[in-house]
Amino acid sequence: MASLKALKMRINSVKSTQKITKAMKMVAAAKLRRAQDAAVASRPYAERLEAVVASIASKVDASPQAPKLLSGTGKDQIHLLVVATSDKGLAGAFNTNIVRLARKKAEELRAAGKTVKFYTIGRKGNDQLSRTYRGDIINKIEPGDLGKLGFSDVQGYAADLIARFEASEFDVAHLLFNKFVSVLTQEPTAIQIMPIAVSAAGSATTGASAAVEYEPDEEEILADLLPRNVAVQLLRAMRENAASEQGSKMTAMDNATRNAGDMINKLTIQYNRTRQAAITTELVEIISGAEAL
Repeated sequence: MASLKALKMRINSVKSTQKITKAMKMVAAAKLRRAQDAAVASRPYAERLEAVVASIASKVDASPQAPKLLSGTGKDQIHLLVVATSDKGLAGAFNTNIVRLARKKAEELRAAGKTVKFYTIGRKGNDQLSRTYRGDIINKIEPGDLGKLGFSDVQGYAADLIARFEASEFDVAHLLFNKFVSVLTQEPTAIQIMPIAVSAAGSATTGASAAVEYEPDEEEILADLLPRNVAVQLLRAMRENAASEQGSKMTAMDNATRNAGDMINKLTIQYNRTRQAAITTELVEIISGAEAL
């Protein structure tokens, strides 16, 4: 049985931990609102840009002069999984859910005879994937605070990915991230960003088709819009992840605070029982000594 001193030290230790988790919950709650507003605000533009690019791309013939981001490499053998997580932990299952989706997709592609490579954005995702796919990770980025990333930052990521695509390092790129639904719910999501998924995105557009004249021509428009679309989708993923991370962290720290409270109550009861047993033992010894006299 633990001594009274050890129990008291443990109770104080758990109380200190509870103060930390409570403070982290408050910080996450403060950051969540701003991150959520940024994520929600980025969705309409990103979704509309993807639909517009797909609509234009569906009307352009895949000729040798067409941008490679549209026509692709002509193969479908090497798939790149761009896994976007965070650099920090203590966020519940936020990072694990994205990595689990990446592993599932990688196994599906390998079962279909494809080659899979990884491009990690976020230290936690890289650490987890390195245990199984260390030799398949072609690049890793540690973005820091997801809530502070701007368009200029993701443009650098997009430029690197596009350069690798132009060099035929891979044939298809998929972006994996957590879509923010609510504080309690984040949905692991995978979308194809290179080349543009014409059929999938084009079928989602509604309304009657119309004859459209482009100026400048479709190829020139796509040459500007396709790289921009990659950067916008990356920015959207970073903002969705920023909101998801804070929501998941807020929930995790709330659970940790409650668990610490339960542990303090149990340890306090154990401390009181041990203390009472010690007092009872001393009384018995005093009474026994008195009777012996």
